[in-house]
Amino acid sequence: MKTLAVIPARLGATRLPRKPLRLLGGVPLVIRVWERVLGLDVVDRCLIATDSDEVAQVVNEYGAEVVMTSSDHPSGTDRVAEVARRPEYADYDVVVNVQGDEPFVSRTAILGATRLVTDGAFPIGTAAALANADVLADPNIVKIVADSNGRALYFSRAPIPFLRASGDRADVSLLHQYVWQHIGVYAYARTALQNWVSLPPAPLELIERLEQLRPLTAGTPIGISLIDEKMAPGIDTDEDLERANRAWTDFTTG
Repeated sequence: MKTLAVIPARLGATRLPRKPLRLLGGVPLVIRVWERVLGLDVVDRCLIATDSDEVAQVVNEYGAEVVMTSSDHPSGTDRVAEVARRPEYADYDVVVNVQGDEPFVSRTAILGATRLVTDGAFPIGTAAALANADVLADPNIVKIVADSNGRALYFSRAPIPFLRASGDRADVSLLHQYVWQHIGVYAYARTALQNWVSLPPAPLELIERLEQLRPLTAGTPIGISLIDEKMAPGIDTDEDLERANRAWTDFTTG
């Protein structure tokens, strides 16, 4: 099955303004993500989708493929869905959405999410990494609880699973096996992607500010590829970007 990776990029981020064009290792962040996806060799084609002429100009300068999309999209998923609807991309069976602030995304994460769809197990696939229990207290980090078959039960910014008996060593030990941090990668069957963006926002989605709760609460199963590897920190603030730049040399030479 042919796979198309789309990296949505917009300049309107509030916590890190102009995020796609901020520099990581001297190169715009969105280009670093594009280079990473290409270098992993897990998709057939990779492009950047934006509504910004400035982003498009920079992307062109680096030789990446760019698609101009509507400025009315409320989410990256809507932007990716617009690209997937275009006739020139109609022969791609699976669409992969890699968030534009994931320059350290792993081959295992993209491949794991994609295979959930290409193997026919789920219409939507994503990934999660085993994390330290400290992330439970951080509302900026999205956590996942899944069933024994890898189907997502819930996504939340809250501490899930919640440790009821904090003094019970057995429960604490068990908890450490189930703290899963979401990774910003989605793979969709074409129909599932279009169904997602056709649904109205769900109440739980609005409460948590997590759009993946829209298809989940509508009954669309989402498969989780559980990755037993260290999760790279996200890039949402100036401090995150500074930390990523400090780690970049080790990442590229390690």
